[in-house]
Amino acid sequence: MLKGKEIVLGVTGGIAAYKAVELLRLLTKAGANVRVVMTANAMEFIAPLTFQTLSMNPVHTDMFNLISEREISHISLADRADILVIAPATASVIGKIAAGIADDLLSTTVMATRAPVLLAPAMNVNMYQNPLYRENVEKLRRHGFLFVEPVKGMLACGWEGEGKLQDPVFIFEEIVAALSVKDLAGEQVLITAGPTREEIDPVRFLSNHSSGKMGYALAMAAFRRGAAVTLISGPTCLDDPYGVETVRVVTAEEMRSAVLGYFGKSSIAIMTAAVADYRPMTRSGEKIKKKDATNTLQLVKNPDILAELGVMKEDRLLAGFAAETDNLQENAGEKLRRKNLDMIVANDVSSEGAGFAVDTNVVKLLFRDGTVEDLPMMLKSELADIILDRMLYLQRRRDA
Repeated sequence: MLKGKEIVLGVTGGIAAYKAVELLRLLTKAGANVRVVMTANAMEFIAPLTFQTLSMNPVHTDMFNLISEREISHISLADRADILVIAPATASVIGKIAAGIADDLLSTTVMATRAPVLLAPAMNVNMYQNPLYRENVEKLRRHGFLFVEPVKGMLACGWEGEGKLQDPVFIFEEIVAALSVKDLAGEQVLITAGPTREEIDPVRFLSNHSSGKMGYALAMAAFRRGAAVTLISGPTCLDDPYGVETVRVVTAEEMRSAVLGYFGKSSIAIMTAAVADYRPMTRSGEKIKKKDATNTLQLVKNPDILAELGVMKEDRLLAGFAAETDNLQENAGEKLRRKNLDMIVANDVSSEGAGFAVDTNVVKLLFRDGTVEDLPMMLKSELADIILDRMLYLQRRRDA
């Protein structure tokens, strides 16, 4: 995801400095080469050796040390950075940067770099709400600096409120987004994900094996690429994706209502949800007791949300998914035509590495013009970007 990216991670003096260790781990795991710059106060909270061990690079602390015989520290770091991240960023360092002060290695590197700078503040709630601090933030925003706002919570000082460093996972997502091409900027992307549940009685329901992983991966990829994303999700064990408006539903009827409410303002819709085809004709208000050797459950058909959208899509781009166990291309192609889709993603859920509850998928992409694209097994996160690439291609071809 970040393979080959050069990231400078600045760590300033605050109790939240320990969270920078987890952020460093996430960055290196994603393939980034990370150079850590620590202020003198940061070293009061955590030892440089920790960052050096995890980054496998020397930790930079002194403005007057040369990286090599020819490289001045702050210039070399500034030039090589694809992005400079400061986490945690204290009120002091934010004030320094806003005032143009460059009196240590980190602040001089910020002044010298042309790379994007992302600040993740962490401080006492009263400092966070101080008008001088707020003015500094607004000034830096006007100059193009990026921020990951802190969250509310119990602070180390004993106060409770805003000022707690954002979760490293979400700081990581902002870094990835900052380094992503914003080719979906201005687009409103609607995505559905997960299963639906149709209750039989208070303890039983009809559902399927969908985990929601594919839809969530699409939502994150679209957010990183600049889209305004709405994710309508059935019941899953996944956390709401960062930066995405997530609407939780349970039944097919609830999903239909939510989708129709958002579809009108969307420009691209990708329906990955495994919506139950049927629901019980009646729901028992009490647990159905086991009495007879056999029992009959009467079902009625749920609304076909995707077909409904196909009728009303107008100039929107609409994609669906087809989970099959036989005649994959034939069944998916028929669904593509019948539901008036621009593209359908077809996978044989009985194949190894494909389908539900795994991180990989093996799919065919089918298009309205009869084109079929076979894709090898890949991570769902990688497939998400390919699907978005193809939707953009269809949009540009249509608009040409």
